[in-house]
Amino acid sequence: MVEIDVRPATPQRWADVRSVLGRRGSVNGCWCMFYREGWREGRGEANRRSLKRLIDRERAPGLLAYRGDTPVGWVSVAPREEFPRLERSRAGKRVDDLPVWSLVCFYVPPPYRGEGVARALVRGAIGYARRRGAERVEAYPVDDTSGPVGSDDAYHGLVTLLRSEGFEEVARRTPRRTVMRLRLG
Repeated sequence: MVEIDVRPATPQRWADVRSVLGRRGSVNGCWCMFYREGWREGRGEANRRSLKRLIDRERAPGLLAYRGDTPVGWVSVAPREEFPRLERSRAGKRVDDLPVWSLVCFYVPPPYRGEGVARALVRGAIGYARRRGAERVEAYPVDDTSGPVGSDDAYHGLVTLLRSEGFEEVARRTPRRTVMRLRLG
């Protein structure tokens, strides 16, 4: 089995981002911009351009998973302040004033699901945030312990996966969504 390597989404890797997120931009043309900007008119193309602008900045807005040279997954990770829509989210509303980095979006194309890509992305995101000085990483997963989770909801992450990587529940505001944290260092 080929190992999964996780790398920042840099301008040089834009073609790989497009390959992973696909023509539709992952879920419903979001291009992983919902928690940053929300839905907009012409969201697919507008969101694709917005993500490209973020990738062209100095700090990557997310990470790509690779199996060999093939891009096989994506995770959006950044300081919470870069996701203003979390404040308006019932499930992701701020728990306290502690600084956190947030994992808000996972996407693994169907051919690569069930192969450990999401786990590699979680681990890569933790390492990426730690190297940039984060003290905590937070996620807003769907609780998969009480039943199956559809692919349109799995992009939030899954409780069982995050728990197995050391995250602990710190808040629950809806029956199926939770706020989970991992303290770094």
